[in-house]
Amino acid sequence: MPKITMIGAGSVVFARNLTRDILSFEELRDSEIALMDIDEERLRVAELMVKKVGEAAGGHPKVTATTDRKKALEGADYAINMIQVGTYPSTVTDFEIPKKYGLKQTIADTLGIGGIFRALRTIPVMLSMADDMEEVCPDVQFLNYVNPMAMNTGAWEHYTDIPIVGLCHSVQGTADMLAGDIGVPFAEVNYICAGINHMAFYLRFERNGEDLYPLIHKVYEEGRAPNWNRVRYEMLHRLGYYVTESSEHFSEYCPYFIKNTHPELIERFNVPIDEYIRRCIAQNESWEKMRDEMMQEDIKIEMHRSSEYGSLIIHSMETGIPRVIYGNVLNDGLIDNLPYDCCVEVPCLVDKNGVQPTPVGALPQQLAAIIRTNVNVQLLTIEAALTGNRDHVYHAAMMDPHTSSELTLDEIWSLVDDLFEAHGDIIPPMKTRFKKAVATA
Repeated sequence: MPKITMIGAGSVVFARNLTRDILSFEELRDSEIALMDIDEERLRVAELMVKKVGEAAGGHPKVTATTDRKKALEGADYAINMIQVGTYPSTVTDFEIPKKYGLKQTIADTLGIGGIFRALRTIPVMLSMADDMEEVCPDVQFLNYVNPMAMNTGAWEHYTDIPIVGLCHSVQGTADMLAGDIGVPFAEVNYICAGINHMAFYLRFERNGEDLYPLIHKVYEEGRAPNWNRVRYEMLHRLGYYVTESSEHFSEYCPYFIKNTHPELIERFNVPIDEYIRRCIAQNESWEKMRDEMMQEDIKIEMHRSSEYGSLIIHSMETGIPRVIYGNVLNDGLIDNLPYDCCVEVPCLVDKNGVQPTPVGALPQQLAAIIRTNVNVQLLTIEAALTGNRDHVYHAAMMDPHTSSELTLDEIWSLVDDLFEAHGDIIPPMKTRFKKAVATA
């Protein structure tokens, strides 16, 4: 039986979904599951949860729990990353400091100034994981669920040879949603999608050879786009292709929807400012509810599968049953008109040979162009994190589509300095040639 290590297992709701998925496979029901978290109370709840899921699945998994990451990783076949460095307080900082400059955000976990600083505090922790893995489980398959996906996964690819695939549910989740919008059963849909995480596009969306894009365009033309999804349908109208990630995310990946000079756009496109703060509060409430439930002796665990790819990868690698998933990997000749060293999201075959990405060729030029605006920020942030060169943090913020459309250069420099100061030593020291930020007017 494989050993599966969950790092950041205190994210109990997400860990529960993954555990249910894994143990729902008969071949994996007796797996060893090693839980690791730095929060002892959350770890204790996670251990109770996994044991109860094991009972509900009819299996006998070996469950261990520890705050010692290296111990949890020792001999692991698979490691799943679900950490949040800095947790809720750091997230609040990522929103509140930019607000002082008039910079509004929605999610701030993937791109933008919030995404940049989330990466700067997450990448060093992940690279220390890589050091541990090279020592105690060099053959492990690493599954990363932590945002900012492209920055975290890309930094890993540049740092270590430990195999990684970044996983998200936006491709399969959006495909299911789109099928519902056009009234076609999801089981009858097939698609090809490619790009970067949260900005991949459906290059084909079909049913039995029939192009379904005319039906998708009709949703926009007839004004039937859901109120919460206006941004994506507007970009479909402009670019000709539908993007994978939600409207609230996508509104801050480009400079068109959150503008102080045009405040009416926020209402017109129903952009939920500060949305991630609300989600964090809801997630904490969900954890407290689960903690209380796990303390009940007679709690019943419902065994139903999620849409996450993690368990499918493990099952295919263990059994040899081939599957296609969408994964985030280094662009090693996979998308011709994106930088070779960026992290891309493409279809991947998975079997006993592991995760094998599929080349998709060149994207339509308008898609490659808008993706490159995000890749610029990602690569500069990765460079900053790997080299300790703080100058590249300024450069990343300077190139960010949303930040650069709202702030002057002087404001961007000052904002970066303020965020470094507010985050304190949660971000390792970095060197810069700039003595201080230029004073704002």
